[in-house]
Amino acid sequence: MCYGAVVDPDFAGEAKRRYAAAPRLPEQGTIDVRTLLPRSFSRLEVEVGPGRGGFLLGRLTRESDVGLLGFEIKRKWAVIVNERLERLGLAERGRVFAEDIRLVLPRLIPNGSLAALFFHFPDPWWKKRHRKRLVVGTDVLDHVARLLRPGGELFIQTDVEERAELYETHVGAHAAFVPRGDSDTGPRMAENPYDAWSHRERRALEDDIPIYRLRFVRKSGTP
Repeated sequence: MCYGAVVDPDFAGEAKRRYAAAPRLPEQGTIDVRTLLPRSFSRLEVEVGPGRGGFLLGRLTRESDVGLLGFEIKRKWAVIVNERLERLGLAERGRVFAEDIRLVLPRLIPNGSLAALFFHFPDPWWKKRHRKRLVVGTDVLDHVARLLRPGGELFIQTDVEERAELYETHVGAHAAFVPRGDSDTGPRMAENPYDAWSHRERRALEDDIPIYRLRFVRKSGTP
């Protein structure tokens, strides 16, 4: 006979209250992305879906002039990563909000305010019938293009080859982006150039799972 674990209801209630307090954005109106951290930075960046926060924490630890915002749909991870930022003394430079990036991006201003935007292993629903749920879709890319400054970087990683091919085609067809990978003509990169790694990326590296990396930059002078 198999018995399930017994959960203390008081503990479960405390955890629920803790995660319910995850930082959120105002429900209506535009949001000046520059006001979401206590001070300004020469490089303001966004990570979509930071999860356990490995990339975000590593990036902030290594780059002192970077401010980094995370948008994480799971409240639990938003709370946990923010607590880690506080403990490490990085709370002035990084913060995670419990928000869906597809709903947030259209409300962020001003145009050209971001130096980089990162998608690490997005769209876990890899079957073809799930393409309609893609986070890296046309509407999202339009707003990424609007928010990135000229020369700003769009970096995407995935361990699903079919997704990498789809992203490469999709972003490559967008008028606002040009590839900036290991070669001058394509977006593919053999290594992660940012000296910071998400939990998923570390696991893939440990398990010798191929990772497909794409980098594009924002063109100047495109609407």
